[in-house]
Formats: sequence, structure tokens, C-alpha cells
Amino acid sequence: MPRMSKAEREEAARREEIVRLAREWIGTPYQHQASLKGVGADCLGFLRGVWREAVGEEPEAIPAYSPAWAELGAPDQFIVGAFRHLLARPMDAEIRPGTVLIFRWRAHLPAKHCAIATGPETFVHAHDGASVAEVALLPIWRRKLAGLFDFPARRE
Repeated sequence: MPRMSKAEREEAARREEIVRLAREWIGTPYQHQASLKGVGADCLGFLRGVWREAVGEEPEAIPAYSPAWAELGAPDQFIVGAFRHLLARPMDAEIRPGTVLIFRWRAHLPAKHCAIATGPETFVHAHDGASVAEVALLPIWRRKLAGLFDFPARRE
């Protein structure tokens, strides 16, 4: 087996850290617009919470939003925000631990769900009616993928 370079070791450690942080949210109850580990979070709140621990201060304030904002004709804010703050990866890229997954429920609607991959076949997410959980990345989820992103480096 070839030895990993220093950069490869650092990337692997960073991805392991993000997975560890994401898994710490498992069991957090779903709560619309919340972002507090162990207390409540929606999918964006979960992502924001991992961001705060893995990167630092949040890059912008999140305005209030309706649970049905995407169905009401709102622009594709999730994808736009992801491109603004995360590192885009090609859609055909390998899903690695720590990859941020953005989902679109239907092709004609804006993306409105996000998660963090824990491996190529699993991810952690918060969804309405349940607690934050780690689940399999089944074909139905893969068909809904709208974007793959990585967290930026930690900010000091």
C-alpha cells in the first residue's frame, strides 16, 4: 500500500474530524430553524452547527424561512449559499467522508435539504419528524443529489 503524503494525511484527518462532529449531533431532535446540538436542529441548522465547530464563526446570518420556502417559488438559495461558502466538487466526484450533500426533492424545485456524508454509502442529516440520524445513501437519495461540497479550512 503506498504511503500517504502529508497533505493526504491532513485531508484524511480533517474529513475524520468532520464526520466525528456530524455524528455528535445524532439524536438531536428536529426543530425548524434551530441549530443547537442536543436541543434541536433542522438540516441547515445541523450543517451550521458542524460549520461552527469545524470552520469557525458562521459566514452570514440566516434570515427567517418557512418550512415550505422552496415550494413557494423561492430562488435556489441553498445551492447559491453552498457555492458562496463551501468548496464545490464535481457531481461525478467520489462521495468521501465529510462531503456536504445537497438534495433537490424534485427537478423543477430549488434544493432544500443538506447532509454530511460519513462514507461513500452513508450520511448524517436532520429531517422533519425525526431526530438527527445516520442513514444509508440509497439510490433514491442519490437520484436527488443536487450538489457535492467540502467545508473550507478552519478559520482562526
